[in-house]
Amino acid sequence: MSVRTIEDMLDWVEENIEEDPTLTKMADYVGYSEFYCSAKFHEYVGISFKEYIARRKLSLAAEALTKTDMRIIEIALQYGFSSHGAFTRAFKKVYGCSPNKYRLKPDIPSLERGRIE
Repeated sequence: MSVRTIEDMLDWVEENIEEDPTLTKMADYVGYSEFYCSAKFHEYVGISFKEYIARRKLSLAAEALTKTDMRIIEIALQYGFSSHGAFTRAFKKVYGCSPNKYRLKPDIPSLERGRIE
């Protein structure tokens, strides 16, 4: 698999991030098996496809917290969280503070596409 194919995968994720992207759909898009895509994605990006999706959604949610006046629950639902509580738990795990606190003091950097460590 070429680096260009991995970049196509990342582009596809970005285009479909609010539509619940799955490994199956991405594998169909690039024309490789799910297993092969998963292995190569992890090798190139450094984390699993599932973890990448979760972190990108949180990153985009963090950006929405600072750039919009949307209610936190609306942001949570937009990025696929089932509830305010589920969003808050996931957000705290990555950012170390609640979404509300982040909104008030957004000095923690968000996670950029392809640059997750």
